[in-house]
Amino acid sequence: MHPIASLRRWMAPAPDSAVADALRSGRSPWAEGVHLLWSVWVFLTPLFGGGFTARWAVLTGLSYPLFLWLYAMVLLAPAHAAKRYALGMVALCLALLPWYPAGLSYFVFGCVMLHTGRRQLALLPYLGQVLALNAVYIVAAWQIGYPWQMWVWVPAMTLVIGIIVNVEHTVHAREAALRLSQDEVRRLAATAERERIGRDLHDLLGHTLSLIALKLELARKLADRDAAASRLHLEEAERVARHALAEVRSAVTGIRAVDLAAELASARLMLDSSQVALDYQPPPASLPPELEAGLALVLREAVTNIARHARARHARVAFARSGEMLELRIEDDGRGGIDAEGNGIAGMRDRIRALGGSLLVHAPRGGGTRLQVRVPWREAARSAFLAGGDDASAMPVQQAAGA
Repeated sequence: MHPIASLRRWMAPAPDSAVADALRSGRSPWAEGVHLLWSVWVFLTPLFGGGFTARWAVLTGLSYPLFLWLYAMVLLAPAHAAKRYALGMVALCLALLPWYPAGLSYFVFGCVMLHTGRRQLALLPYLGQVLALNAVYIVAAWQIGYPWQMWVWVPAMTLVIGIIVNVEHTVHAREAALRLSQDEVRRLAATAERERIGRDLHDLLGHTLSLIALKLELARKLADRDAAASRLHLEEAERVARHALAEVRSAVTGIRAVDLAAELASARLMLDSSQVALDYQPPPASLPPELEAGLALVLREAVTNIARHARARHARVAFARSGEMLELRIEDDGRGGIDAEGNGIAGMRDRIRALGGSLLVHAPRGGGTRLQVRVPWREAARSAFLAGGDDASAMPVQQAAGA
């Protein structure tokens, strides 16, 4: 096998490694490697001690490549094996401790990276392991004759940095779990909607098609004996078919209006998982499909921004009619302070512009964020709303308009 191909195969991350986890969560694998910059202390330690001696150069040349290999294996190895390589860094430091104080950096790295690949390890068990390793180090340093300051700052550094990194990984794990739960909510909502449509169509067409089939069968049997009766059955089958077609069209109109309602329900579940309470009104009936799809995507993007960035406690979604315009308002009581529009708001603005509407963003710092979407209420939708909607269905929109 070619040496480069062998190296790539050897460096391939395990499916449950820290690098693979970073790739799945959308982060760069270099995010796990940037902490390697702290190893510069291996080369700076001689400045505070006996200087750059020949012994330091030899031990650095032998130990630092081994440390780099251990570091890479912590990130690339399977989760159950990553801890072994972190303990290898600790052992490397303790083995060199009598002659190589610069190796204390290996000890800090080993203690901090104990949890890598073991995201389920809680803080207290992790601290217990770090304290045990520091106890071994203090005994070794005392026997060698290291000054007492070295007994203090190394354990303090490992504990402080270890706690910070452990908390960071806990936050990343919770964000990944939140994204998975949000995707699951959308998947379940889509599955439930497909099942509802299937039940509706079965209930709507099952009996009707059976009746049509029966009428056609009777018409065929009577065609030669009683032409008038056969024609009557054909006319009844035609009438039933036209009635079924009207019912299917009516059902499709209702199905189209479900998309935005399902998105609102999904938004409530998403924000609930982020401890944000959502109040919303039901969307107006008989929205054109392109208008409803656009508003649903805008709503999804806005709610995602609230869950990830707003740090809000309450959010509200409201619809209102204003003349020939439909208005969608999305508000939260978070931190606000949007200085520059990112890709999310730019994407929402493009979608709304394609619908012939406008987007107004008001986000004072510390005062929450308010999105005001105004899109034209198409003439076809307005006619269907006035012709088919009753007072009860129009009430939410009228009340919102007067709010």
